[in-house]
Amino acid sequence: MPREFARHLRVGAELLRVLNELLQDEVKDPRLRDVRVSEVDLSGDLGVARVYYSTLDPAADTAPIDAGLKNAAAFMRTRIAREIQLRRVPELRFAHDLRAEQGQRISALLDKSAAAVPGDPSTED
Repeated sequence: MPREFARHLRVGAELLRVLNELLQDEVKDPRLRDVRVSEVDLSGDLGVARVYYSTLDPAADTAPIDAGLKNAAAFMRTRIAREIQLRRVPELRFAHDLRAEQGQRISALLDKSAAAVPGDPSTED
């Protein structure tokens, strides 16, 4: 009988919580000041965690953030090992979450198309 929530989903949710706490309270790198983890996707064997992050400014350059996360990865894995009881702490691989930027782009396109529709009652006063 399958469980309601798979283990990798529960561990991913816990990793998300711990990583956000670390970024907010303990990581001192100024490049990571406005970074938040938006999603954690774990492999089936829990060996690799794909960590998606976002920034307050979706148009910000991500190269320094990537370097900062790469430098802080060992520290974060050590802290994760203290917080979560796992046989093996997953390798952290970081990727920029583009959903916010794509959402802004779609919203701008929708606004532009709504303004271009003649006789639209929502744009008339």
